[in-house]
Amino acid sequence: MSTLTDLKGTYVLDPSHSQLGFVARHAMVTKVRGSFNEVSGTATVDGANPAASTLIVTVDTASVDTRNEGRDGHLKSPDFFDVEKFPEITFVGTDFALDGDVVNVTGDLTIKGNTHPVTIPLEFQGEAKDPFGNDRIGFEGSVVVNRKDWDLTWNAALETGGVLVSEKVTLELEVSAIKQA
Repeated sequence: MSTLTDLKGTYVLDPSHSQLGFVARHAMVTKVRGSFNEVSGTATVDGANPAASTLIVTVDTASVDTRNEGRDGHLKSPDFFDVEKFPEITFVGTDFALDGDVVNVTGDLTIKGNTHPVTIPLEFQGEAKDPFGNDRIGFEGSVVVNRKDWDLTWNAALETGGVLVSEKVTLELEVSAIKQA
């Protein structure tokens, strides 16, 4: 099996075998999970020289899916993602640091026109040739962000104290990418 330092090439995200999800606490007592169904991305990977690597990921905000039509509609509204004005979320990698089987990807996350740096530790899951001859790599990782940093501020107070939606949101990534060159 290859290591991170062995990887080199251009890879395209395989959206049908990847997941960009999120988890937020709801009503202070449970968690709501969701994902974005339309995601694309390209990475140029140079494990021997991580500084030469690049990454660009684009998310269609209207593809948000929490398995609840009413909640999804609210998330698409100006209270949250405002998909009419801001149809995409983007992440552009700016720094790549290897630590064993983990690459710490720092990049600019842009949501609703607000850009902030985020570092996501991505654990290398391996490399494989699929039955169709594609060379694949896989990564998994998560990071906690404060949604207010991106002007996702809507909330409602609860009678019992606290708020309806937590400020902290966990982003969860499971990525499969196919080598192009």
